[in-house]
Amino acid sequence: MAPALRPSPSSRGLPRAALVPQGRGAAARCAVGVRWEAARRRMVEVRCDAAVAEKPAGEEETAGEKFEYQAEVSRLLDLIVHSLYSHKEVFLRELVSNASDALDKLRFLSVTDPSVLADGGELEIRIKPDSEAGTLTITDTGIGMTKDELKDCLGTIAQSGTSKFLKALKENKDLGADNGLIGQFGVGFYSAFLVAERVVVSTKSPKADKQYVWEAEADSSSYIIKEETDPEKMLTRGTQITLYLRDDDKYEFADPARIQGLVKNYSQFVSFPIYTWQEKSRTVEVEEEEESKEGEEATEGEKQKKKKTITEKYWDWELANETKPIWMRNPKEVEKTEYNEFYKKTFNEFLDPLAYTHFTTEGEVEFRSVLYVPGMAPLSNEEIMNPKTKNIRLYLSFVKGGVDSNDLPLNVSREILQESRIVRIMRKRLVRKTFDMIQEIAEKDDKEDYNKFWESFGKFMKLGCIEDTGNHKRLAPLLRFYSSKHETDLISLDQYVENMPENQKAIYYIATDSLQSAKTAPFLEKLVQKDIEVLYLIEPIDEVAIQNLQTYKEKKFVDISKEDLELGDEDEDKEKERKQEYTLLCDWIKQQLGDKVAKVQISKRLSSSPCVLVSSKFGWSANMERLMKAQTLGDTSSLEFMRGRRIFEINPDHPIVKDLSAACKNEPESTEAKRAVELLYEAALISSGYTPDSPAELGGKIYEMMTMALGGRCGRLETEEAEVTASVDADSSEGATTEVVEPSEVRTESDPWKD
Repeated sequence: MAPALRPSPSSRGLPRAALVPQGRGAAARCAVGVRWEAARRRMVEVRCDAAVAEKPAGEEETAGEKFEYQAEVSRLLDLIVHSLYSHKEVFLRELVSNASDALDKLRFLSVTDPSVLADGGELEIRIKPDSEAGTLTITDTGIGMTKDELKDCLGTIAQSGTSKFLKALKENKDLGADNGLIGQFGVGFYSAFLVAERVVVSTKSPKADKQYVWEAEADSSSYIIKEETDPEKMLTRGTQITLYLRDDDKYEFADPARIQGLVKNYSQFVSFPIYTWQEKSRTVEVEEEEESKEGEEATEGEKQKKKKTITEKYWDWELANETKPIWMRNPKEVEKTEYNEFYKKTFNEFLDPLAYTHFTTEGEVEFRSVLYVPGMAPLSNEEIMNPKTKNIRLYLSFVKGGVDSNDLPLNVSREILQESRIVRIMRKRLVRKTFDMIQEIAEKDDKEDYNKFWESFGKFMKLGCIEDTGNHKRLAPLLRFYSSKHETDLISLDQYVENMPENQKAIYYIATDSLQSAKTAPFLEKLVQKDIEVLYLIEPIDEVAIQNLQTYKEKKFVDISKEDLELGDEDEDKEKERKQEYTLLCDWIKQQLGDKVAKVQISKRLSSSPCVLVSSKFGWSANMERLMKAQTLGDTSSLEFMRGRRIFEINPDHPIVKDLSAACKNEPESTEAKRAVELLYEAALISSGYTPDSPAELGGKIYEMMTMALGGRCGRLETEEAEVTASVDADSSEGATTEVVEPSEVRTESDPWKD
């Protein structure tokens, strides 16, 4: 889950303490896995979103009062345009958030003073792009601003702490950090100059009788405030902002479809309706006159009229957002189709989610949330492991959803917010609810859904075993593996434990690179013979995940490819006799192999194979050694250290071992016997999952042994002897007439050895 936390907005015009009960913050919404709702800017605490009156081209400006910006504002404007925002499109998010603040403030003030509502109409936001004029107009019916408030909000930022903002921004740049400070000092309004060469703000406050216009150029150090006198541009209440777009931005941000998409993307759950001006089409019937036949003249009354259907285009307002977020509604009143539709629309998915959960948490921290498990894994890991986001848990970063809380602190950067105690509590509860949701999928009678989940997100659950030790008890029951008794279907650890014999004390596993390698591994032979189930760990992350779990339901995990394997039914007396009987052979083989192995011993795990190589108890297994060698930045020194000892185990019941035992006693210096030991060791390397140091040398030994084994069988030697005899007879019969031909004495002129 990857929420990009943003602080909740402040309302305009009144101190925060006057707007909300003490000890409570404004609602801070977030979209987990995608975004938290854009913060509304503190700068607009005194500002009401103003209406902008668009000027007809060529009309002379009404004289207005000219003001100079506060010095810091000019510096801030330069920063905003050139370095602060990485994407121009965020200007719309900032202005819509400001408009929402103005509406919030008006609604709050109306509780104690209903007259502020007057006849200003519904509380709403309207956005109208005009591609011909190259303008974008944003209108709200909020609290509006007086002339003094215009100067205080849009001309100075003393209340917003510009100096601190500029200092923090500079420090962030020096550190190379991501600028996550927007919203901390309230500079959202000025983002309009990202795309506009001129901005006009027209505003009417219920506290004032007059409507005022604020106007500024992008590159100017001053602005104008004047009284609105045009009756056609009068507002009942609220603010209208008109952006005169730059030439480079007219095509994009005067496009109705683009604006609609940005509103849905950034402001989907603003608590007031947002309408955008859109082109629509409708089907209408029209009448047309039928043409008269040749030679016939019809009077006007006799003309026949025929109806036809045409598609007519027109412009109208269209609601662009859901005014009440789905997580704010009662779960009992929301249909499954609504949850699915919200998921697909919000996160741009085309498949329904595998599962969802909608809950409210109360107590020390209160919040509402809707979480989803996607229907399929992302096509790219970048969608999950985004370095710019702070994941609630990396292994749960595929989970998407929304969280709404009144308890998040205000006026802090995202980095500080992520580390707050409240967010830590929320993170813990979200993780717990996510596990409950996944467990419900696992417990369904229809296992198809969990199979889909495991195929897409199983690796993330295994990663959780490594990353989150505190949730092992929740993670372990969700794991699935193939086993020696379930080679075609996955089983859980609960199923494995239920199927264990009473005398089995451990959970056995083997880690390999494929299912086929696991099935044919020599380590399995005795366990399969005794009907003991073995888990197959065939993915690179499996072995590390199981080692981090260590136990499950008081049963230890045991790697059957390591030394000291105990199966629980050993006959100590028989083992002692076997050990004494083959002590001489073990010592002789160790002498031949030297430092290649730590020791040679009788095996408890073999039944049909002659030998096997096992790793030491605390060293890497063959599978782990293979994985570590494949690391791009692997350290060869640590590889040698962690590789550990290799122990050569022999099967005393195998004919090859019995022959070697006889050779050890009767012909200990036999070259053939020593070659056999070398080849046996090389074969054990491969069958045990290790890589030979010299594959070419091993190939040569195999060819040599094959030559010895075949030994001229199948009639090859007799055929060769007959051919040699025939050749000798032919040579002897022609020996009397053999003529010796001397080299030619003829030398060419170019001969370098000529005298």
